[in-house]
Amino acid sequence: MAGGFAKDGAVQDQIDATVEDAVERARGQLPVGESLEHCEECDATIPEARRQAVPGVRLCISCQQEHDEEAAKFSLYNRRGSKDSQLR
Repeated sequence: MAGGFAKDGAVQDQIDATVEDAVERARGQLPVGESLEHCEECDATIPEARRQAVPGVRLCISCQQEHDEEAAKFSLYNRRGSKDSQLR
């Protein structure tokens, strides 16, 4: 139930677009190619089990955790907000 100038289903369209953006962003961050034997940041050995579990892995677990924590600080928010939500 949309109100004002919004068409019916506009809220669901906004939710769907936000989910699609998040999925595309996550897919874009997946490693591709051959796994490295040594971390490209600290040169530590990447265990064989990790290389098999995550094809294309480039970072050791410690560096990956730091990278993930840093990325979480800058997590994106829904920038497709309706005009009504921007005016509140």
